[in-house]
Amino acid sequence: MSGPNINRQPALRQTPSCAVTSAGFTGTAVRPTELPVSTSNFARKASPSHGSELPASWPRKASRADNGAVSRRQRSLTPRQKRPRPTLWAATSALRTALRGDITYIRTWEGWAYLATVIDLASRRIVGFCIADHMRASLVEDALKMALKSRRPQPGLIFHSDRGSQYTSRSFRLLLAQNQVRQSLSRPGQCWDNAVAESFFGTLKTELVHRHAWQTRAAVRLAVFEYIEVFYNRIRIHSALGYRAPATYEACTLQPHHPAAPAA
Repeated sequence: MSGPNINRQPALRQTPSCAVTSAGFTGTAVRPTELPVSTSNFARKASPSHGSELPASWPRKASRADNGAVSRRQRSLTPRQKRPRPTLWAATSALRTALRGDITYIRTWEGWAYLATVIDLASRRIVGFCIADHMRASLVEDALKMALKSRRPQPGLIFHSDRGSQYTSRSFRLLLAQNQVRQSLSRPGQCWDNAVAESFFGTLKTELVHRHAWQTRAAVRLAVFEYIEVFYNRIRIHSALGYRAPATYEACTLQPHHPAAPAA
């Protein structure tokens, strides 16, 4: 029996040395001088994967996307298991009344970059975020300070998070007390309490982070800033908001309703 014809085997693809990171993975090297990425690039590249059930009238090219691990887990549960007990923040749906905070991490050639975010639960808008090379309490404190400065909430605002040491630290709880913010913590072992934050992190990493190999934390900081402030908050639509962007949803919600003029 004759051996395989090695001449017909496809040639191995050679990876440029500049695309191999110190951590051993490959990707497109991103330099700070190449950023920021234009908003049209975000909309064009992310549209096939963002949103779960886009209406037929939506002008962009879109496809039905995977709803994520949380949705697959929920579909496998019984009706009794699908009814989690109510939490402090679950009873509110008004703007500027409940915030959700969490932390994720992004790999760079310099080391990990840690991202803390604060989300308005009513509009899904990212109202505060901070990127640093550490996970100390000051990381989440700076994100919350940004959110409080931009939202200017009334006393009694609810801030929900997991039970991480950053959110249960003395300095963070003091910051909450100084701003008359009530704290809500996730129940142990309940993934539903983190669904909103984890959904955003999954979207961010699918549409931006995992498409590049990041050389520096500064490059990550600039790209994440543009993704959030230019694309996610103002352009990217959400099925939970009636297929509207967070900024559009807030504008429609806060706009006063004027009575119609009487017919002449």
